[in-house]
Amino acid sequence: MPRIVGVDIPQEKKVAVSLTYIYGVGNTTAARLCRDVGISPDKRAKDLTDDEIARLANTIEKTCMVEGQLRRHVQQNVARLREIACYRGLRHRRGLPVRGQKTQSNARTRKGPRKTVAGKKSVKGH
Repeated sequence: MPRIVGVDIPQEKKVAVSLTYIYGVGNTTAARLCRDVGISPDKRAKDLTDDEIARLANTIEKTCMVEGQLRRHVQQNVARLREIACYRGLRHRRGLPVRGQKTQSNARTRKGPRKTVAGKKSVKGH
């Protein structure tokens, strides 16, 4: 498996698809990287030469913020929002959706599993 920026990319897939396994590289960025380095995006990752892998790695390091550096950057942004106590920061702090979604019926991914609350007992005989 070719290793680029600390990530093993799949051998059997095309280069453009394999590059998307790197955190911070999507389809558009992968296609642009292939074009900049001069590699056909349809070439399989296992067919890359050591020189092409090195050129790809250098280009990614120079032009993109990826993997650990990008994760750290995102965490710092969220921490800043929490710190200044803006609306988005409060939503992050409470574990609720940040981007304006409804929460009455959905938002289970952010809120977690349902917490069942016991219902009132009905009083009979009065």
